[in-house]
This record gives sequence, C-alpha cells and structure tokens, in this order.
Amino acid sequence: MKKDIEILQVEGVSVAVVKELNEEKTQEVYNVYLLNKKEVQIENVLVSSKGYGENKLTGEVVKTSILRHFLGDVQPKSFVKIEPIIEEVFGLNNEYWVSFVCDNKMYDKKYIFLAETIIPSNMVNVPLIGGKGVVI
Repeated sequence: MKKDIEILQVEGVSVAVVKELNEEKTQEVYNVYLLNKKEVQIENVLVSSKGYGENKLTGEVVKTSILRHFLGDVQPKSFVKIEPIIEEVFGLNNEYWVSFVCDNKMYDKKYIFLAETIIPSNMVNVPLIGGKGVVI
C-alpha cells in the first residue's frame, strides 16, 4: 500500500518572514507570507503554524498555540500574508505546515525557521514582495 502513495515534491512555493513598517508607518513589524512563485494558481491553501523550543534560561520546554489559516486560492507570481509574528518567538523553532492543491493534486510541505535564524544577517531581498526578510 505504501508503494502506491505518490510523494509529490513542492516547488515554487516559499514562506518568508519580512520586516516592514506597520500600516501607520510608525514602527517596524514582522509578518509571515506565503509566496507562490509558480506560473499557475495554487488552490485551497491551508497553513498551520506553531512555535516550539526550550527556554535557554530555565531549560523549560516552550510551545505556542497552534494556529490554522485558510488562505483560499493564491494567484501565480503573488504572495499572501499568513500572520504577524513577534520578535519574542524568534528564539523558538517556528513551523509552518502548508497544504494546497495544484493541477488536481494535493501537496504539503513543512517549513521551519529554526531558533535564532530570523536575524538581520540572514535577511535577503524577498522575491515578489521586495522587502528584506528570511525565506525558506
């Protein structure tokens, strides 16, 4: 039975944490985006996010709530905001599990921003968005 399951590779879809100004343009904030770099629309996009890790001071295991976001359809060569993210969780592993349909096939992939990787030295110019951020 397992040999009959086709494992599909996700290509052209990324998750990025982008540093930008808030709507009032008064302070810098971080937002998480889904990027569809494909030439085709992806449909029924569902994202599950959570944070987990260890408190370095106490050694205590830390877990955030699991959030689920239905993004609907994402047009080709476009991006959609998943959620805001606060700097206090950058010390945790931040996981985004993305599922979607493309060409009548179901795809899913886990994107993990490891603890302490969302830092200025890792930021690059994010495709489609144009701002600075960390892309997986």
